[in-house]
Amino acid sequence: MSKKVKYHFNPELLRFERIQKNALDWFKSFLFHTFTGISMGLVFFGIYLAFFETPDAKKYRVENERMQSQYKVLQLQTRHINDVLTDLQQRDDNLYRAILQSEPIPKEIREGSFAGTNRYTSFSDMDNAKLITYTTQQVDQLSKMIYTQSKSYDVLIGLVKNKEARLLCLPAIQPILNKDMKTIASGYGRRFDPIYHVPTFHKGMDFSAPTGTDIYATGEGRVTLAGWKQGYGNTIIINHGYNYQTLYGHLNKIKVRNGQKVVRGDIIGEVGSTGKSTGPHLHYEVHYKGEPQNPSNYYYLDLSPAEYDKMIQISSNFGQTMD
Repeated sequence: MSKKVKYHFNPELLRFERIQKNALDWFKSFLFHTFTGISMGLVFFGIYLAFFETPDAKKYRVENERMQSQYKVLQLQTRHINDVLTDLQQRDDNLYRAILQSEPIPKEIREGSFAGTNRYTSFSDMDNAKLITYTTQQVDQLSKMIYTQSKSYDVLIGLVKNKEARLLCLPAIQPILNKDMKTIASGYGRRFDPIYHVPTFHKGMDFSAPTGTDIYATGEGRVTLAGWKQGYGNTIIINHGYNYQTLYGHLNKIKVRNGQKVVRGDIIGEVGSTGKSTGPHLHYEVHYKGEPQNPSNYYYLDLSPAEYDKMIQISSNFGQTMD
């Protein structure tokens, strides 16, 4: 097919003349059509992308949605594990360690912290960086808590294995038999001093009994003092280990010596009225980690519940000590 011939009208000559194109005209025409074609192509391609997904884009979107869903499921699982672990920690601190008389693990050690570290900066340039960082932090936190709890159980197992020896050492009976006591003169707490006539804090418990009444060691241990102590008169102090000590004051006679090992139930002295005292009685103290404790909490091996309740009632009703 022959090319179309184009003409233009010459008004001066009043005639149609054939249009002759040179190389520059042909080049300009080529550039115009090329630019027009590319522009139209880009416009149509943009419209296509705006309303239609390419197979690769669709695949990427589906994978991204699936990954986000999986992370959300993982977060729910970590929260559930954290709840279970928190329950184990509470049992550990408030039950197991309380029974075995061990200090609870501090919160800052249990939970630890990864805040302020740069271990998560590698996620900053990733899609869903915030979600990935948060989930990874949760997993790291759980790993730390599980490790700490595992080590805690190792310690508890050691305490349980040592429990039999520990129980033998704990002060767990009354230092005077019930049949020998006239009464419990005064209990632990704020009382009225019978000599100075001022309120004072009574660190132990007074047992009124006749002079010469036997006094018993309340747990296994070693005598660290068997002699005179200011205010207490003739005094015995026993170190039971495991941070426990007991004190027996105002004795008439001491039947043990410094450094001697005793076991629960051994007769260690006799009731008297030496030192700062208003009558024959035994002043008895229990110390844990150097701090005085209420002795009434340490008679569980030789008192029935009824006897224990009666002892608590009597000791709390007396407002004046005998020393």
